Amino acid sequence: MLFNPKTETFSHLDPRSREIMKKTVAYFESRGKAKLKEDSHERRWYSDFLNFLKENEVFATLLTPKQHVIDGDPDKRWDTFRNCDFNEILGFYNLSHWYTWQVSILGLGPIFMGNNDAVKKKTAQLLKDGGIFAFGLSERTHGADLYSSDMSLTPLGDGKYVADGGKYYIGNANEAALVSTFGKNSETEEYVFFVADPKHENYDLVQNVVNWEGYVAEYALNGYPITDAEILTMGRDAWDSALNTVNVGKFNLGWGAVGIATHCFYEALNHAANRNLYGKFVTDFPHIKQMFVDAYTRLAAMKIFSQRATDYLRSASEQDRRYLLYNPIVKMKVPTQGEEVINLLWDVIAARGFEKDVYFELAVKDIRSLPKLEGTVHVNMALIIKFIANYFFNPGQFPEIPKRDDPADDEFLFRQGATKGLGKIQFHDYNVAYNSVDMPNVNIFKEQISIFRDFLINAAPGPDQAKNIDFLLAVGEIFTLVAYGQLIIEKYNLEKFDDNLLEQIFDFMVRDFSRYALQLYSKADTTEKQMEWALKMIRKPVDDRERFNNFWDKYVFALKDTYEMNP
Repeated sequence: MLFNPKTETFSHLDPRSREIMKKTVAYFESRGKAKLKEDSHERRWYSDFLNFLKENEVFATLLTPKQHVIDGDPDKRWDTFRNCDFNEILGFYNLSHWYTWQVSILGLGPIFMGNNDAVKKKTAQLLKDGGIFAFGLSERTHGADLYSSDMSLTPLGDGKYVADGGKYYIGNANEAALVSTFGKNSETEEYVFFVADPKHENYDLVQNVVNWEGYVAEYALNGYPITDAEILTMGRDAWDSALNTVNVGKFNLGWGAVGIATHCFYEALNHAANRNLYGKFVTDFPHIKQMFVDAYTRLAAMKIFSQRATDYLRSASEQDRRYLLYNPIVKMKVPTQGEEVINLLWDVIAARGFEKDVYFELAVKDIRSLPKLEGTVHVNMALIIKFIANYFFNPGQFPEIPKRDDPADDEFLFRQGATKGLGKIQFHDYNVAYNSVDMPNVNIFKEQISIFRDFLINAAPGPDQAKNIDFLLAVGEIFTLVAYGQLIIEKYNLEKFDDNLLEQIFDFMVRDFSRYALQLYSKADTTEKQMEWALKMIRKPVDDRERFNNFWDKYVFALKDTYEMNP
């Protein structure tokens, strides 16, 4: 279930994809943990990693959509299934290295979604040459508020313009081959996306805004000359490509969190299992076993949900936009669960997590960033809430989505269309998945769902509550948990993994449902009627000691000393 670089063969991938993954693992393991930590502490820009990517045409192979391949290479395509593996590997070793991949994906989005074929062809060559890319969207004053962008493009006539303004918190903007930059036409107020070259004399690289080995730039364009040849999209197309790019990019954050938490799990277990206190090994204490079992099951659920969400993303179409619910859950729920996993493990290893020679010391900082990138948890929750009514009360009919591990090009990602009409998106009936399983904890969870649905009918948020994002966040957490469990069960039905794993996952899911119900109960503006319904949702999972002990032996303690990064 958990990725182990020492034993993973990547047999589920085609030969070229397998080669990339194995070489990437070998790159990190050959450098070793000491070098990884030294470069991080000294905040060294990872030029050697970029050279590795260039020499092996990694980004060119993984991030060139098939229709834009210029050299006829049959292995080049945009394949989300294999990209998830690469995401997980980079997160497993170092989030700063993952970051250059993540922001390159964001930078490529407006290009390949755009209308400028010449720039697309140029980009394919730049990828082949080892280029990285950047996404110039957010600004220091306005953040990612697209409406308020101060980057201006002033028309001069004859297809010529001049760009002026600044961008802030832009990864890779120091070394990018091209920076996709969002702004407004100063005369028409129309939105526009264009590409800028960091090597141009009118491109001012102001600073790295973070104290990190990665580069997160502030840059300014001062009288920067632009022609129609650099324009990607204008008007509504520019707006849509901005949001649709984030739809693609945000998916990576969950997989980065899976990688980070997995490495931490091995490191924490090895430390605890080999440490003897008061005449016992740390892993013999009951509360430690509980922490590790919860950490494992949360981590397994993160990965299982994200795998199933990948199927929906790869199967998306104009008629099936269910990915617009599952993607923000991968972005928001999975990384916050990653934080929970790290917190549990940190409570086990305590002061060891601060020490300079462990991966954990990197992870505890990096894992905090993921829920806050590509839109905060609050922004993504506000998006998810739009889907509640149709999810619970207006299901649609869809063909069953199979496991999508085929080596296909995910071309729909670059023609997602207009970013509106979210409230009209329908979903298949969640009861189909839940009713397919008859297990004690899953059944308790189904009771909680039924009560929550009755809450929405009989004690729905009032007009004032509907304007209060704090109240809606509590409702949204419960809704998210329902969709999270649904896709986990769907994956169970596809893969037929161990019943005990599913039951142990729903052990914490029942507890989480109760926790969110209590939070809903405790909100300042919750009505008496809503409080009554919230209390009804609180349940306790089935306590099965035999299952728990078997799970500990088979899944958790069995991983002791199975992985440690090369020194």
